[in-house]
Amino acid sequence: QVQLVESGGGLVQAGGSLRLSCAASGRTFSSYAMGWFRQAPGKEREFVAAISWSGGNTYYADSVKGRFTISRDNAKNTVYLQMNSLKPEDSAVYYCNANRNGINYWGKGTLVTVSS
Repeated sequence: QVQLVESGGGLVQAGGSLRLSCAASGRTFSSYAMGWFRQAPGKEREFVAAISWSGGNTYYADSVKGRFTISRDNAKNTVYLQMNSLKPEDSAVYYCNANRNGINYWGKGTLVTVSS
């Protein structure tokens, strides 16, 4: 089992940057694909970005491509989401996800608020 704890959320002005972190427990972190999802009030949770277990492959939602970067440090059991050029529509609770063989684990989320 994997436990995930997100951090790094907060209030930022439009055009600013934040870096989210997700610390994972367990010795098998490097075997999991990792991802970030977000959920804005009144909306469904949506995919933001994902990274393969090795870090060699990354995937992004069209809405964040070119602005967000996902990375991981397997030695630190941590995945990051660097968010630049933030927009008010990026405001949401951001959740970390770990996936292996179709089994998903979720963190409790961190709130990002982007003011205009």
